Amino acid sequence: MYSENKMKQWQLIVEHIEQTTGRHFSIRQQQSMAGGCINTAFLLTGEDGQQYFVKTNRSGQQAMFAAEARGLQAIASSDTVKVPLPICFGTNMGFGENQVQSYIVLEYLNMTGRADQRRLGEQLAAMHDVNVEQFGWDINNTIGATFQPNAWMDNWLDFWREQRLGFQLKLAAQNGYGGELQSLGEKLLVEMPLLFADRVFSSRTIKPSMLHGDLWGGNVAGMQDSTPIIFDPAFYYGDREADLAMTYLFGGFSTDFYASYQNVYPLDDGFVVRKIFYNIYHIINHLNMFGGGYHGQAIQMLKQVLSEIN
Repeated sequence: MYSENKMKQWQLIVEHIEQTTGRHFSIRQQQSMAGGCINTAFLLTGEDGQQYFVKTNRSGQQAMFAAEARGLQAIASSDTVKVPLPICFGTNMGFGENQVQSYIVLEYLNMTGRADQRRLGEQLAAMHDVNVEQFGWDINNTIGATFQPNAWMDNWLDFWREQRLGFQLKLAAQNGYGGELQSLGEKLLVEMPLLFADRVFSSRTIKPSMLHGDLWGGNVAGMQDSTPIIFDPAFYYGDREADLAMTYLFGGFSTDFYASYQNVYPLDDGFVVRKIFYNIYHIINHLNMFGGGYHGQAIQMLKQVLSEIN
């Protein structure tokens, strides 16, 4: 039996699970799981075999988990790529430190296989074909641990300038990264429309597509039958190339993935350069989160994109 002391630590979460699902839940086992670099994660197993994946963070992070739940629900509603369904989120006392912690409870998926890369490419293309009228989202969220603004805007380049690259540059300046990073970044903010001339001023206009927002290899997995799973979204609606670009940043995606995506939803000319441009956002975000190791990489990428423009 699960100890009474530990049961008290999980009481509010258990009650929330029961209220949301309408099913009795009694913990038989709780084990630590990998939860990424910013959360602590657990697998809860019930007496009857029910299982839930729980992520916790410090007090005040409920909005982060609320946005994660909303993003997962939106992707699930597209009926394209499989995601773990959110069960509930809130705040809870305890976990040995007698403090309030934020939490999210998710459907537990046994991700012990390898994602079928060809199927993942097809499904992601279908997800990107889900469009709305404006760029952004109706709530803000986070990219990693960093606040990510998502105010609706009609113009994609203005959105990227104000709420993505420009926003990260301002954070970098506040964190002490001035000088060349800022001068190159400001120059790119002015000149970046040149990267999009063939798309903005032709019939191939940029559509506000459903995006995962943080699509690196660590946020993709497979079920035992190779069904692809994506998770930990930084959801919003934007240029689909921004999602595709990040898949190149840290690896983990095969040639089958890119071939199947291209077959379903072909990319426009110029993506080879624009993928570097889009990934500058993520590298500067890593600089802001983790420090100077990404400084040189950000400057090199800024110079590379600017050299292609000029």
